[in-house]
Parts: sequence; structure tokens; C-alpha cells
Amino acid sequence: MILAKRPDIERFLAKPEGHIRAVLIYGRDMGVVQDRGTQLASKIVPNLDDPFDVALLTDGDLDGDGARLEGELAAQSLMGGKRLVRLRFATEKAGLDKQVAEALVAHAAGKLNPDAFFIIEAGNLGRDSALRKAAEKATEAAAIPCYEDEPGDVARLVRELLAKDNVGLDAQALQLFVGRLPKERGVARQEIERLALYLEPGSGRTAAAKDLDDFLGVEPEASLFDAAADAFSGKLADAQAALRRAAAEGEAGPAAVRAISMYLAKLRRTLTLAKNGAGLQEAAKASGVFWKQEREFLRQARSWSLEDLDKLQPDVLAADKACKTAGSPDSLIAERLALTIAGRARRLGL
Repeated sequence: MILAKRPDIERFLAKPEGHIRAVLIYGRDMGVVQDRGTQLASKIVPNLDDPFDVALLTDGDLDGDGARLEGELAAQSLMGGKRLVRLRFATEKAGLDKQVAEALVAHAAGKLNPDAFFIIEAGNLGRDSALRKAAEKATEAAAIPCYEDEPGDVARLVRELLAKDNVGLDAQALQLFVGRLPKERGVARQEIERLALYLEPGSGRTAAAKDLDDFLGVEPEASLFDAAADAFSGKLADAQAALRRAAAEGEAGPAAVRAISMYLAKLRRTLTLAKNGAGLQEAAKASGVFWKQEREFLRQARSWSLEDLDKLQPDVLAADKACKTAGSPDSLIAERLALTIAGRARRLGL
């Protein structure tokens, strides 16, 4: 069974149909997928952290252990009643895709524990995926595709999350904030939580657009962004010039290191989304890359790898710590970090 229309999805997630034993939730935006998985899971068992009633697996748990999944689906709840098996499935391996599909078919047909509920949270599965085909075909299973949030969806998410902390935004502030949010649900959620802290949870405050000036202004100045972008492009002289220009504008070394760290995080997020099935351009947009910088950013993303970025992380952390030491030459520390990154970018062919 396929649930593609939003009202049908929301109705099902609020009250799952009794004959359904397995649900596949998939899509490029893993934040939306996991949100819906959690919403559904909370309707199956009262405590998602209960080890007696809940088994949480990843594709890594199944690789090399073909019996693990069916064993979990056949197991009985130690406390009696419903049991939840939740699988986070991010692999592109056809063998594992087929293995999970076979387990879904068997479980949906009632061959394992009929009191167990099976939720699979997957990335962007193509039409040739055996798992997707199995979930769509089985009458005791449901397939829920997840698409990129529309502005209205994001606005509703902002209102709901802020309301939990008894704070809010007026219409103009909401429009401004939503326009600045990245499209990927997980990243957007983090920014909303950060805004709630800024507005002071429990204060009952409803902020206007002018109240967000300081919050939205925490992004580094343009010169710092240019310095970070130039460093990851291998442009040594340009990176150094941009940092010195930022220093002349009053931006100190710690802000420069923070800008580089944020830029590295955008690259990491983009490459992670691409690894999980998103197109590279789509991943960059979801990470909040401005369209004017998109072309150069994509050129970088095709050269840098997650492993390369991991090797840089200790240098960034060391520079951040050094900059915060009293009396340190923070501007020189930031320049040295930028030049280190630019040198590595050059060796990658940028």
C-alpha cells in the first residue's frame, strides 16, 4: 500500500491501521523521514527507549548477519504486548535491500511475531529497490515517500516547536526566519531549537522581525565567508587577503575560525546527504548554500571527501582553542588555519 497524499499520511501516522504490520518511510530528506518514523513509533509503544519492547537496528547490524533481522521480528516482548523493531537503513547495497525486503514480506504475511511492528527509515530508494516494491505491494504494509518541505510545512514546524517552549514569532518575523532556514529538516530543527533558547523558553515572548536582528546577525561577515570559501578552493592569497580585510572590519580571529568551521560543516552536511542518496546540487541547497556561491561550492564538494574533512577537524579545533587563549595572536592563528586548508585543497586538485 502506498500513502503519498499528505492528509492520508498524517491520518495514518496519528492512528495506524490495525492490519498494518510494517511501514517503509523513505526519501532524500532524512530529517523528515526520522521525524515521521518517531511519530509513528510513539503510537506503537509507550517508551521508545525500552530495551524490552524496542529493537533499534541499522544496516550495519545486518551486514554479515542475515538472520539478525528476522530474529528480532520473531522475538516476543518480554513484558507482553506490542514489540517495535525499528531499522535505519542508509545503505545502497542491493543484497541488503533484498534481504530487508524478504523480511518485510514474511513479517507482513504474519509468518514471524504478529504482535511486532516493523518500521524502516530509509534514504531515497529508487523504483528498482526490492524493498520499496515489497512495501508498495503488500496489503499488510505501507510505503510512505517523503518529499522536501514546502515553506508552509517549515512555518508550521517552526510554530509547533516554538510553542512547546512557550515562545513564538509574529507573521513578519516568521516569514523572515523561514526564509533563512536550510531546507533539510534535521538542520532546520536545530536552528529552531537555537532560536527557542534565544527567545528564552517559557517566557511567553512573541518576537517581531526587529527582535531577530542580533540572532540572524550571528553569521560571519561577508569577508569571513569569502575567506573560508577561498581556503577550501585552494586560493591561498585570496584567503589571506579576505582574512586581513575582515580583521580591518573588526572581525577577530575566533570569528574567522568559527566561519571556517561553519563552512566545513556545510561541506560535511552536503557530502553526507549526497552519500545517502541526494543529488549533490540538491544536497548543497539543503545545507543552506546561497545560489550565488553554489557553483564554486559544488566544485569543492566534488573534490573534498568526508575523510578529507575528518582529517581537517583536529586542526580547526586546535585553532579555535588557541584563539581563545589569553594573549594569543588570534589573527595569525586564523590565517595559518586558512593557509593549511588551502594547501590541502591544492593537493586535491582545486
